[in-house]
Amino acid sequence: LEKTRRQYLHAQQTCKDVFVAKLKDYGASWRVFRPSSVTDQVFIKAQRIRSIEEKGESRVKEDVRGEYIGLVNYSIIALIQLEKGPAQEPPADTRLLVDDYDRFATGAFHLMNDKNHDYDEAWREMRLSSLTDMILVKIHRIRQMENNAGKTLVSEGADSNFMDMINYALFALIRLDESV
Repeated sequence: LEKTRRQYLHAQQTCKDVFVAKLKDYGASWRVFRPSSVTDQVFIKAQRIRSIEEKGESRVKEDVRGEYIGLVNYSIIALIQLEKGPAQEPPADTRLLVDDYDRFATGAFHLMNDKNHDYDEAWREMRLSSLTDMILVKIHRIRQMENNAGKTLVSEGADSNFMDMINYALFALIRLDESV
């Protein structure tokens, strides 16, 4: 489990580095997204991964690894948007958004530790394509919840599904790093 924690934190830091760099390039323009728009951005990333997996090739420069990083970052953005709601204008000061990012990333890390304990690292035996499919299922669940105005009868909310997607995408990044 200690190896997984190290690998996880390394992959998580890689994602944060990209998030911070894009925050410098673009500012917090994503703060104007409504939650459903962020869900669609996550869907696009996951669908592209699946398409590349099925076709065996990519015509666009960014590889699958970059898409998994995007899945982590957009899932954290989704959690921020669910908590704060969309902004009318992107904030000029982005320092608090990095704090929000860290808070949700830490929450995902703790969730991973708990689930990894209970599931005995079953994800290590899974195919990468199954992790992609699990992410797509979570996205479809969230989209259905959004269509139901966020109401669920017995299911976890969108936030729990985004947390799971963060972990699945980080597991995929670990698996990709191990295959190099």
